[in-house]
Order: sequence, then C-alpha cells, then structure tokens
Amino acid sequence: MTSDFQTALEAGDLAALRACPKADLHVHAIMGGNREFIRERTGHDIAPLDGVLGSMDEMHSWVGERAGDLFQGAAGRAIAFEATFVQAQRDGVSRIEMGEDVWGITLHDGSAQSVWDMLLDAQARGGPQVEWIPQMGLSRHCPFKALEWWMAPMLELGTFKTLDLSGDEFAQPIEVFEPLYRRAKAAGLTLKAHVGEWGTADDVWRAVELLELDEVQHGIAAVDSPQVMRMLANSGVRLHVCPTSNLKLGRVARMEDHPIRRLYDAGVKVTVNTDDVLMFGSSLSEEFLALHQAGVMTAAELDAVRLEGLR
Repeated sequence: MTSDFQTALEAGDLAALRACPKADLHVHAIMGGNREFIRERTGHDIAPLDGVLGSMDEMHSWVGERAGDLFQGAAGRAIAFEATFVQAQRDGVSRIEMGEDVWGITLHDGSAQSVWDMLLDAQARGGPQVEWIPQMGLSRHCPFKALEWWMAPMLELGTFKTLDLSGDEFAQPIEVFEPLYRRAKAAGLTLKAHVGEWGTADDVWRAVELLELDEVQHGIAAVDSPQVMRMLANSGVRLHVCPTSNLKLGRVARMEDHPIRRLYDAGVKVTVNTDDVLMFGSSLSEEFLALHQAGVMTAAELDAVRLEGLR
C-alpha cells in the first residue's frame, strides 16, 4: 500500500512531506535552527552556504563569519536550541535526537541541572509536540581529563539517553575516548560517534569495535569496503546519513552519486538527517525529496528509511 509519504515524494509536494512524521537523529542544535525564527527573534539573518567547503576548518570559519557571537554564552545557546525545536516542529519532525556538549556545563557555573533546565525550557518553548531524545555530546578537540570532569555530573543526572562524539575526526585517536564510552554504556546510554565522514572505512570499523557503537553519525566511508559494510549489516549498527551536508562539504560530488544507495543495497541500516539546517539550507523533508528527485532511491525505499528512523 502506497503511503502518504510516498505519494508526496512522487508528486514533489513539500507541504505534504512536512505533514508526515519523520525522525532527525543527526542534527547539531547550534546550527540546526529555523532561519525565519532566528531572524524574527534576533534580527540576524543566517543565509545558508552557497558553495562547497573543503575542510572542518573552513566550516568552522564559515560559522564564525555568518553566526558571529549570536549563539555564544548560555543565553545564545538557549536561543539556538529553541530554534532547533522550532525547525523540527515546522518541518513535521516528530522525533529529534540532539542535546548539549558536556563542555556546555561551563556556561552554567558547573551545574548539570542548569544545563538540563535550559534544554527542557527550549523544548517547551520551541517544540513541545516533538518527541525529544536527549543527547550528551563530546567534542574531540577537548582534553580527556576535561571531558571526564564535565561528563560525570551530566551522566549522574540520569536524563540523557545517547552519547555522541563529534568534531575533527583526526584531533585525537579514537581509543582516547574508550573509558568515557564504557561509563556511558554502563549507564545505559545508546552509543554514537561521528566517524567515516572525513576518515576511512577502517576508521569506521575501528570506532565501532573500540567504542562498541550502536550507531554511527555519517559513516559513509564504509561504502569503500565490502567487509565493513558487511560488518555493519550483520551487527545492525545504523548509519545516520546527512546527504546535503556530504555534498556541501565535498564528501560527495553529486547527489545522484550519494553512497546511501550502495549502503542500503548492502543491507546496512540507514536514516536520513539534516546535520546543520542553517548551514546547508535543507530541511529534513527537503533531504528526502532531494534523494528522490536525484534518482538515488525510490519513494518506497525512502519510506522504509523514514520508518527506520521512527523505529
């Protein structure tokens, strides 16, 4: 039976796509917000990236130039989180997985409860109808001891459900973070990490094994190795893929060639996500539509991917 989502994809009906429930499981709140909301709230307009960047350093420079100090400090980050919930609700995202990096505790005088209260308030203001899966983030550039110090009180709250590692894949060896992942696993968190966006298929394998990952953010480099794809498929590790992000950061030359096709065909569980809506200018509904219009996947296949995210 053809779903409303499939019908909307085949008709190119963006409004109808937005009316269908979807899950965004790979989104960064600082650049994941709704452009119109931020412009109305702050008077600052952040136009999306209009070219292709070639490195994480270029991406960070772009964010600094376009956003400036808009999202700095506790008040600025609160606006960013609220804007991300607004974006989700306006685009029909019924489930979102995101949260605060552990270093964010430094903006709240070391109070994990204050961080949590800020997040709760952002959801209540921006997207009370959105199912929110709270995520705790680790930044690769931060020293291990600092991450360990900041993470402890956040973990003790017992409110976060997932752990993610993000930032420059080459900043520190992946094994540095293994003790933190053991603690998160013991606390029952779902384990994720950014890997295989800039790195290799072997990097994906190593991260999955060492950190005992349940899910991988990006992970598209796995397509270069049949063995790694087989490992992911057999273990059920999901890849949270961000097509427009991959295009705009030069990881994929054309949407028509996006590796999500080969990953899907290899039996790897995949979902479609936004990464940074403000930067890449593509909502989750538009991500699905772009893949369909580029002929990467059929409407039925993309519907199966959508439902995987909602599972």
